[in-house]
Amino acid sequence: MLQLSSCAIFSTDRDCQDDVSLSFASLTLFGGNDLLYDSTPETGKSRCKMVHYVKMEDGKVMPIQEMLKSIERYNPEHLKVIEAYVEEQARENQYDLEANLACLKLYQFNPNLLNLDITYIILMKALTNFPHTDFVLCKCLLLPAQMNDETVKEIIYLADILEKCDFSLFWSRVAKNPENYQKINGFYDSIRKFVCHVVGITFQTIEKGYLMRLLGNVEENVLRAWLKRYGWKEENGLVTIATQEDSIKTKHITEKIDFENLAPLMANCL
Repeated sequence: MLQLSSCAIFSTDRDCQDDVSLSFASLTLFGGNDLLYDSTPETGKSRCKMVHYVKMEDGKVMPIQEMLKSIERYNPEHLKVIEAYVEEQARENQYDLEANLACLKLYQFNPNLLNLDITYIILMKALTNFPHTDFVLCKCLLLPAQMNDETVKEIIYLADILEKCDFSLFWSRVAKNPENYQKINGFYDSIRKFVCHVVGITFQTIEKGYLMRLLGNVEENVLRAWLKRYGWKEENGLVTIATQEDSIKTKHITEKIDFENLAPLMANCL
C-alpha cells in the first residue's frame, strides 16, 4: 500500500533555500513505517542533508537519528526504513555509521530478514571511512550466512589489503568487479583520500609515477587535483610531500632551581 502526503521540507541553510528548489516529499508506507525524504542536488556552495522521519506506533514522528538513540532501533518494523536510508547513503555519498550498525544488528536478531545487497553497501561504506575502525565494528555483527557469502569475503579481503596499505593489489582486485563499487558514489575518491593520508605520514618525497599507481593508475589531471588538494608540489618527476623544515619546531626550555634545593648538594661537596 502506498500513501502520498504533501509535506514540505525546509532548510535552515540560506544557500540551499536560494539554490535548491524544494519539492514536496513523499511519505512511503512500509508495513506501518513512514520514510520521509527529499531529493536535494549539489549546490555550488553547500549541500542540504536529506532528512528521514520514522512514524512510531503511537503516531509520533521522529527523525531517524533520534530513533536510533532509543529502544526503537531494535524494532524490526523499522528495518525497511533503515535499509532505504542505507541505499540513500550510497547514492548521495553520505555516511551514518550508527544507522548501518543498527541495520546489521536487526539482521542478527531477525536472520529471516537478511538482505545481502544492503550488507554489501554497509561494508563498502565502512571501507570508505578508513583509517577509522568502522569496518571492524560492522564485521563483528555479521551472521555466518553473511560471512560465507563470496562477495562479503571479497570485501573483507579488500579491507585486509587496505590495512596492509597494499594499494596496488587493492586497485587490481577492485578492477575485476568494478560494477560492485560504482554503486557507491564517491567510493574511489574516498579510498584515494586514505591513500593520501598514508602517503602524507610516510613520505617526504615520492616519485610521481609511483604516486599515480598508488592512487589507482590515475591520469595526470586527476593527480594534479589531488596535489592541489593537499598542497603537494611536483617538480622533475618528484612530488614533495613535506620537508624537514615543516616538521621541525623550536622549543625553549626554562628551568628554575631554588637555592634551597641546591644547598644540601653543595654541602655534600665540601
